[in-house]
Amino acid sequence: MSQGGKITVEEMRYISIIQDLTGALVYRCLDRGDGQIICVVKKGDAGKVIGRRGSTIRMLRELLKKDIDVVEYSEDLVEMVKNLFPNVKIKNVKVVKRNDSTIVVIHVPEEDKGRAIGRGGRVINRARLVLRELFDVSKVIVK
Repeated sequence: MSQGGKITVEEMRYISIIQDLTGALVYRCLDRGDGQIICVVKKGDAGKVIGRRGSTIRMLRELLKKDIDVVEYSEDLVEMVKNLFPNVKIKNVKVVKRNDSTIVVIHVPEEDKGRAIGRGGRVINRARLVLRELFDVSKVIVK
């Protein structure tokens, strides 16, 4: 994983609980501050956190009193972007480096724009948070 924000004590607690209860390798648990945490797990471990018919994730939500989003990690920035938009057809992802900042431009079909942004910006904001923390991306744009 590349640079990013520091892991808080609360995040460490979430990581520890989720790993202990599921056996999944958890890289980060990012608290959105709105009652949601984004759990970034090793590729292939999302199923362990979700469980059969969602039973494990329901138990975790109850235990932590938080809504939990699960995203599989990839060291490859473009692959990570695709993991953050699972129900969106992505035409291509452009990574632009300018000065000290990294900008990610995601091209999606017009009919998928709403899905890429999400209700109230939920999906795009999740992507911005994860990419900022894990890849030091300063801006995420959907076109």
